[in-house]
Amino acid sequence: MLAVIEKVEGGHIARYNRSLNHSVEKVWAAITQNDKLGKWMPNLQVVDLKQGGTIKFNMNDGTGNSFDIKIRDFKKNEVLEYEWGDDGWVRFELYPKAGGCLLVLKEFISTINDHTSKDLAGWHVCLDVLIDLLNGRYHEKFPKENWKKWHQKYIVSIEELNH
Repeated sequence: MLAVIEKVEGGHIARYNRSLNHSVEKVWAAITQNDKLGKWMPNLQVVDLKQGGTIKFNMNDGTGNSFDIKIRDFKKNEVLEYEWGDDGWVRFELYPKAGGCLLVLKEFISTINDHTSKDLAGWHVCLDVLIDLLNGRYHEKFPKENWKKWHQKYIVSIEELNH
């Protein structure tokens, strides 16, 4: 399911809803514990898990370059929000439900540009990889073919926003 993109004050919010057959605690561990996080989002490493804490973004391009991302909001097993891009943010919200939980990922995008569809497709595929990991399937490599397919769909989605 494509992210729903809505216009808000100052930009847009892309919202991905994923209904999971896993507990809030298991999903929380997958988005906050480095040994699990690295298996679906290898660029990120949690340094200090708290509001105002730090997540390191590793370029993973062979240079060893990285930069710090500030955690903007944090409530254990409920909310993790951090800076993303120049003036955006990403927010994970977990809601318990019978037999599992609802994972909501929101990305605030201040300016739609040529990179937006790539970023949206990236989050889409990362969520698919996360869900596979939770279901016991690990991807050795990022599924680039899946990303290409979703990228084309997000290009169309962005074009529709602009009309």
